[in-house]
Amino acid sequence: MREVSDEELVAAARGGDRAALDALLRRHHDRVLNLCRRLAGNEADALDAAQEALIAIVRGLPRFDGRARFTTWLHRVTTNACLDELRRRGRRPVPGLPEERDPEGASPLPDPAGEVALDLVGERQEIDAALAQLSPDLRAAVVLRDLCDLDYAEIATVLDIPPGTVRSRIARGRGRLAELLGGPAGNPDGSPRRPTTGPGGPPPTTSAR
Repeated sequence: MREVSDEELVAAARGGDRAALDALLRRHHDRVLNLCRRLAGNEADALDAAQEALIAIVRGLPRFDGRARFTTWLHRVTTNACLDELRRRGRRPVPGLPEERDPEGASPLPDPAGEVALDLVGERQEIDAALAQLSPDLRAAVVLRDLCDLDYAEIATVLDIPPGTVRSRIARGRGRLAELLGGPAGNPDGSPRRPTTGPGGPPPTTSAR
């Protein structure tokens, strides 16, 4: 049977169909939680932030105008809800997340565009610790690009900033991560350079999906 699209579920949910709303939230629950995990940096705050994000999605759905993809809007609502929750608590992210996979089953922090994936720079715990030291603005931009695989235009929409600022934040964030992880100098776009050799030989290639 044909899978019901997000657009169809959104339309039905906005019309008062609770089953459609439940199906929409179930479909994107893991996406919301994984984004909150990376932005919050620890499981407890991530769960609380994800709950706040899901509530914000339900409340904001009547105002969703469909000009952007639903997933782009969802990322915007989730990012704002998560960062707002952390600001209210006055908390900094704490590294040490369990392994998770995105809703499509790709490895964490994938790099389908061919740029260097962050998980090639160091071990996952080191990456978590490094991400935790980035400012919220830089962390959000890097996570949306390298975990969520949003393009620059989508990230600009999510964060409500110009595309040029998105590129700058990603370049600065990746450059700072390379410094924190003790890696080699970054590329001109701010992404860490792929190491050519290592204890286990050449680094693996991250596939698209």
